Amino acid sequence: MRLPILLMILGLSLLQHQAAIAQRGTESLKKAVEKAGFSYGAPIFMRIFKQPAILEVWLENSEKKFVKFRTYPICAYSGSLGPKLKEGDQQAPEGFYFVTARQLNPHSSFHLSFNLGYPNAYDRAHGRTGSYLMVHGDCVSIGCYAMTDAGIEEIYALAEAALQGGQGFFRVHIFPFPLTDENLAAHTDSQWLSFWQNLQAGYEWFEQQRQPPEIAVRNGRYVLAPP
Repeated sequence: MRLPILLMILGLSLLQHQAAIAQRGTESLKKAVEKAGFSYGAPIFMRIFKQPAILEVWLENSEKKFVKFRTYPICAYSGSLGPKLKEGDQQAPEGFYFVTARQLNPHSSFHLSFNLGYPNAYDRAHGRTGSYLMVHGDCVSIGCYAMTDAGIEEIYALAEAALQGGQGFFRVHIFPFPLTDENLAAHTDSQWLSFWQNLQAGYEWFEQQRQPPEIAVRNGRYVLAPP
């Protein structure tokens, strides 16, 4: 057998092996979702906290309330507490974002990824610039939120299933830390205190309602527009 043909056969075998592994992972995830009381493909919501560097995945239950399904450690993120301001500052964003199906990238150079949609309307109102701000795998970051490959595989699969199941987009709320009064009181000397107090309204709404609020931007501020 000629070497090029042999290499092609070996390559196809490797792809088939990888596909089989991915399929087993999906089946395992489906079982975990159903065991937790959700339907696979249920609407999804995500929260990111820079401290303590976690990404939460919430799924909607039969009572139309979001319940936390899993928490994933963030492998790496760039910068420090506070929002992203401009292209190249290597700062990971904070704020309220949403993701549609076209923002998912299964062919990402960083294993799998989805674009957060930065800059959003708030960012643009404040003249902030930047592009390709992602949640992705590969555990490296220059402005994104990087997960382990195993983590992004589950997160991506749940997001894709939700979008295929009829959710038009899913929300990703990104905070410096849980925005409790106590935590904010510990950061009264921060230049970002007013910004975080603005974000707190959205954080508290979800804590109380277990449904993410509708968010609008008016006069350069986030405002709640509950349905």
